Amino acid sequence: MLSAGAMRLVRFRMIGAVEPRLGLELAPGGDVVDLKAAEPSLPHSMRSFLESGQSGLSIARRALEAGRHRVPREAVQLLAPIGDPEKVICVGLNYRDHCAEQGAAVPEYPIIFSKFPSAIAGPFDDIVLPEESNEVDWEVELAAVIGKKGRRIAEPSALEHIGGFTVANDVSARDWQRRNGRQWLLGKSFDTFCPIGPAIVTPTELPDVHNLRIRCRVNGRLMQESSTEQLIFPLPRIISWVSRFVTLVPGDLVLTGTPAGVGFFRKPPVYLQAGDEVQCEIEGLGTICNRVV
Repeated sequence: MLSAGAMRLVRFRMIGAVEPRLGLELAPGGDVVDLKAAEPSLPHSMRSFLESGQSGLSIARRALEAGRHRVPREAVQLLAPIGDPEKVICVGLNYRDHCAEQGAAVPEYPIIFSKFPSAIAGPFDDIVLPEESNEVDWEVELAAVIGKKGRRIAEPSALEHIGGFTVANDVSARDWQRRNGRQWLLGKSFDTFCPIGPAIVTPTELPDVHNLRIRCRVNGRLMQESSTEQLIFPLPRIISWVSRFVTLVPGDLVLTGTPAGVGFFRKPPVYLQAGDEVQCEIEGLGTICNRVV
């Protein structure tokens, strides 16, 4: 079971059903508590649930403690824990080892780009190779989910604006990153290029989000292995910096960058092929696993 106060928020649908539901994962890979069944007044979407703030979390915590409306894991399909963020904000060149593997200087300021929200896929959905690209790469990333609205957020209070954390794969078409005037948006935003999940883990679960093991395997082969202590710009700096320019709202995703080991900088480069399986894992958050088709 989870430690006191910790929650793993998920979106799921019953096998054979259509309607997405909100739930709580009792343990990584474990059964799910159906929150809507436990409390019909809760909203249907994760974004709306996050907007409800502490009142929604309190209801969810009571449902977890009561232990009712438990659904066996084999009866559910996990979906992307949030499917409709207003923004997907990404940070480039934010791991020291990733800068080193490409001979790049450490940035002076966070390098910010975006993915379209339509790129989001579930934790076990397929990654679809687009016919426009032959250079599709993997990038395991820690993602923060905004839980509290803010603009011009001060660094000391920045973590208060995070509702939880999840695993992301910033799938990237490297050829399209170099085309189109070297603007990265198109190469990052093909459909299915942002698998996330399996859960949004509330901050109480993670005593130090800046000291977590982070890994990516392709067909079982370890490609990326690092720690979030390698982050150049920690989350308080990222949240404060981005909020100078845009208002952050509940449900926004902030992908914090990837460590060394991507395919593009291998010699020779290695790219994803149909039939590959990509597994991204972060300590305390869980694992997503996506087949390439």
